Amino acid sequence: MSPDLVLFDIDGTLVRKTGLWHRQSLCHAVHQVFGVEGTTEGIPVHGMLDPQILTLMLQALGTADRQIQIAMPEMVRAAEDFYLEHTPELPNCHCPGVPELLNALAAQGTALALVTGNFTRIGWRKLERAGLGGRFPFGAFGEMAPTRGGLAKLAIERARAENRIAPDARISLIGDAPQDVRAAQENGIQAIAVRTGVTPPGDLEACNPDHILPDLTHLDLAIISGPGRL
Repeated sequence: MSPDLVLFDIDGTLVRKTGLWHRQSLCHAVHQVFGVEGTTEGIPVHGMLDPQILTLMLQALGTADRQIQIAMPEMVRAAEDFYLEHTPELPNCHCPGVPELLNALAAQGTALALVTGNFTRIGWRKLERAGLGGRFPFGAFGEMAPTRGGLAKLAIERARAENRIAPDARISLIGDAPQDVRAAQENGIQAIAVRTGVTPPGDLEACNPDHILPDLTHLDLAIISGPGRL
């Protein structure tokens, strides 16, 4: 068991400049299932879950909520299939300090997991293409819960159910959006915000995270270490 668990967001936290193929996959899903041209233009996608983005895209086209709900599993598959087929290698897209931090956490035995709005296969492939494959044993992904707070809860429950963490483990969530901060607060865990995404200045402060960092090169491992560590 590890005395620490760190939950990571993906976009804007681990990687950036990877949105083109992700957006294309969502647009493809709308066209594949509904036969209409959808767009993410005008949708504040940062920090949102993929099902929320698809819902807003289709609502803008006048699609009924019930139709969207019924079609969601098919759209998930269509988006994932497109992303897996079309996304190239994504070199040099790590946010600052990411590989080094993940190496340090692995070396000290910290438990890691993902909490992301990406659909499952999109999230895994994105990390693989960015050279970060194999770093995380599991994650909670966009289609698994209606909110990011719900996703964090799922990840924590799985870590406990699989005896990955000690009963008194210190749990932290690292993300770049206000939704990440709120997800941590809803679950009573430490919120660590990083400024490597596109969140406007001041918005992270307004959420009152426990720590705000310019990027992950500034993360002191002491703040995520549980009882008896360091």
